[in-house]
Amino acid sequence: MSSDLPAPLAFAHLRLHSEYSVQDGLLRVDAAIKLAVKHQQPALALTDLNNVFGYIKFYKAARKAGVKAICGVDVWITNPRQRDHATRLLLLVRSYEGYLQLNALVTRAFLENAWKGRPEIHADWLTPVSTSGLFALSAALQGEIGQAIVNG
Repeated sequence: MSSDLPAPLAFAHLRLHSEYSVQDGLLRVDAAIKLAVKHQQPALALTDLNNVFGYIKFYKAARKAGVKAICGVDVWITNPRQRDHATRLLLLVRSYEGYLQLNALVTRAFLENAWKGRPEIHADWLTPVSTSGLFALSAALQGEIGQAIVNG
C-alpha cells in the first residue's frame, strides 16, 4: 500500500539561543545537537544574542554528530529616534567571508555603540561590503518589519 503523501521536508532551526546567550538562553549546546539528531534535522543554527562565544563548541559537536552547523547572531539594531526601543535582526553566516564580517559587526557594536550595556549595530553599518557572505532574517515581531506591523 503506497501513500500519496509527499515525504516530509527536512527542517532546520535557524534561530537558537544557547547557554551562551546569557540574557535569554538556557539550552546547552550538546543538548541542542542531540535534539537535532533525534529529530533528523540536517542542520542547526546557533544564533545567540549579540555574541559568538559558543561557536567552537557548537561547530565541533555538530560536525561530530553529522549535523551541518550554521553560525549566526541575533543582533540589536539601533533605533536613532527612540534609543530604548532597538529592534532585532538575525544574521546568518553563508561563507567564511560572512563569518569574518559578522565578527567585525558584533565587535564594532561592543566597542562603538553600546547603549545601557547593550551592544547595538547602526543600520548604516549594514552595507553591501559589510554584509557580504551573510543572510539577514527579519527577527519576527522583534524586528523592524514586525514592529511596523504591530504598530499599524
